[in-house]
Amino acid sequence: MTIDDVVQICNRGLYTICITAAPVLLVSLVVGLIVSIFQTATSIQEQTLTFVPKVLAIFVAIIILGHWMLNNMVEYMIGLWSDFSLYIR
Repeated sequence: MTIDDVVQICNRGLYTICITAAPVLLVSLVVGLIVSIFQTATSIQEQTLTFVPKVLAIFVAIIILGHWMLNNMVEYMIGLWSDFSLYIR
């Protein structure tokens, strides 16, 4: 196993993490922005008003996108384990 192989594995792993986490993070960002605009417009400064909608939105996003996210991670692991014989030489 060479340095290039290690770098390629790390690169693919980081790419998989970014692609898998991006939809949930974007949902959290959009909901947080909407709630912040609502708080600014109404002058309500309640901390739970920011937290609860984000948690619910992330929960719904994971329910909807969970299958795709899990498939992404499984495909990476299958690719990693199928090339295992190449890495141990």
